[in-house]
Amino acid sequence: MSGDAILVTGGAGYIGSHACKVLAQAGYVPVTFDNVSTGWEQAVKFGPFVRGDLLDRAALEGAFAEHRPVAVLHFGALSQVGESVASPGLYWRNNVVGSLNLVEAMTAAGCRNIVFSSTCATYGDQDGVVLTEDSRQMPLNAYAASKRAVEDILRDFENSKGLNAVVFRYFNVAGADPEAEIGEWHQPETHLIPVLIEAATGKRDALTIFGDDYSTPDGTCVRDYVHVMDLVAAHLQGLDWLLQRKGSRVFNLGTGQGFSVKEVISEFEAVTGRPVPFVYGPRRAGDAALLVSDCRRAKEELGWSADRSILKQMIEDAWRWYRTGGYRAE
Repeated sequence: MSGDAILVTGGAGYIGSHACKVLAQAGYVPVTFDNVSTGWEQAVKFGPFVRGDLLDRAALEGAFAEHRPVAVLHFGALSQVGESVASPGLYWRNNVVGSLNLVEAMTAAGCRNIVFSSTCATYGDQDGVVLTEDSRQMPLNAYAASKRAVEDILRDFENSKGLNAVVFRYFNVAGADPEAEIGEWHQPETHLIPVLIEAATGKRDALTIFGDDYSTPDGTCVRDYVHVMDLVAAHLQGLDWLLQRKGSRVFNLGTGQGFSVKEVISEFEAVTGRPVPFVYGPRRAGDAALLVSDCRRAKEELGWSADRSILKQMIEDAWRWYRTGGYRAE
């Protein structure tokens, strides 16, 4: 309903800020809840901002009491695979305990609808199988394991407290707001297309390709890329699903088409006209060889379409955003 508040954890981050923009355009009031540890206060442009940490139960309770959201979009999490391998406790504490605090606070406040940002990484490495929502979950790292654990928490609270959850398992998110008002800006940057930009513009010496001996056509990892604007459009549809009382459901969000690291480099060079220096490094712990989605359920049940998720378009939008200068530490 127009004017209803939606609590957006991680709303100062890459995906969360794009979600806030489309929520505001749809007539909702997006309330960002973020500790700005990896996000940017400059990205909070579309509704109220509550600076808070998911590990702070009192801050969460205050946000629910003040804004009375009808639903939660839960993006707030640490998300670097390599870091999760090195520091698993950090990921279990932040992602799992933080999410448990959130779910307990929202159910105590009478809020029963949540859209959760999960990941295709929960499937692990399944030898090139196209992954459906019913594929076995075999996480290879603490990041993926923490996301699967939150899915389990949501199921338990559905059974116990009547919680309704739409879980989206993302494939690789890329691109930026076409109007370049917000975009992807991490410090340090770990996602492929922004790293390509840094290598092509001299901000780093070279891109490191982690492994060239995978069982893929050119030896480099293959991933399914989805445009951030298509992704957040799905969140609006997931929100509608919940508000129409259709119950809990898991959906993959991807395109069904994979691109190798080297294919993305070639397309980037074609789009930007900039050569990308790269070197090969050893495989990165916790990386799967190939992750490609079967996203028919989201298309058939939500009516979702990944219209903007064309590799050329994602690179063009990311490149346009980069040239605005991005965010600056204050």
